[in-house]
Amino acid sequence: MSSLRLLLSDSHDPWFNLAVEEGIFRQMPSNQHVLFLWRNADTVVVGRAQNPWKECNTRKMEQDGIKLARRSSGGGAVFHDLGNTCFTFMAGKPEYNKTISTQIILEGLKKAGIHVTASGRNDLVLSSPEGERKISGSAYKETKDRGFHHGTLLINADLNRLANYLNPDLKKLQTKGITSVRSRVMNLAELLPGLTHEIVCQGIIDAFFAYFGKTAKAEVISPQALPDLPGFSDIFAKQSSWEWNFGQAPAFSHVLDTRFHWGGVELHVDVEHGVISRCQVFTDSLEPSPLELLSEKLIGVLYQPEAVGQVIRKISEQYSPLDRELQQLYYWLVNELK
Repeated sequence: MSSLRLLLSDSHDPWFNLAVEEGIFRQMPSNQHVLFLWRNADTVVVGRAQNPWKECNTRKMEQDGIKLARRSSGGGAVFHDLGNTCFTFMAGKPEYNKTISTQIILEGLKKAGIHVTASGRNDLVLSSPEGERKISGSAYKETKDRGFHHGTLLINADLNRLANYLNPDLKKLQTKGITSVRSRVMNLAELLPGLTHEIVCQGIIDAFFAYFGKTAKAEVISPQALPDLPGFSDIFAKQSSWEWNFGQAPAFSHVLDTRFHWGGVELHVDVEHGVISRCQVFTDSLEPSPLELLSEKLIGVLYQPEAVGQVIRKISEQYSPLDRELQQLYYWLVNELK
């Protein structure tokens, strides 16, 4: 078996690509060096310990069909589109060394005609008239016998959309999660028009082979041509699940309030692992009973528009004379949680 492995994904599904990454990482021999190159379409990727409701404009993501994916490494939230190239380097210990993988990326970009430098916070930057601009961010994961370094390269990403989805609604959230550090970013194609994903990948592949002094045949991975990965379907099921992508969020509190013609409603919820653990409703409505029942019934429910909406619909059946008011409450609350 070659000590080098080169994997190229032709899928743009973030859940598939992150599941492939996890599957390879789990079963790779400790003496192997792996390079995996991939891209995701229209996705916000959050770090392992982040709160998506805090980091992302989840409502706009829902409207625009943007996927949310949680990676197994730390760090901040990033927007991926096809103008953004992703790389992963994996190695067993003691060979695993993120300085080497960073050097390979720098050399690969040089081969593609771009000179960038490594900066303090796991970033790659280049100089521009406006000062240093970030073109790449990285994150890492280590276990006792292996490690990986993965990151992104902004080639021709839509930076306006990046700002759209990473600026959250001004929800009243107090959280124990990690808020992303925002950085000034730019696309490599601004510097070198005509630069493509393929050109950058070829530069990185050449630098990878040159560093280790050997080559490996590229393995193209797609949902139709899965690699031989034990347990891949289980890994993919987890990676694409609501429980992992949303439910893994750290504990936080959310306050929602509005006023209807029949009274004001203020809802306080505590959420742990994506499930409502505590709920209080305050109202000056003349008929507070259904709202009091709502605060009881929401405990243990997924913090998800459909799940919360279902609870309100059941309460409506018990309070049919207040059906109109509860319908207004339903539409408001379901929309707030998107």
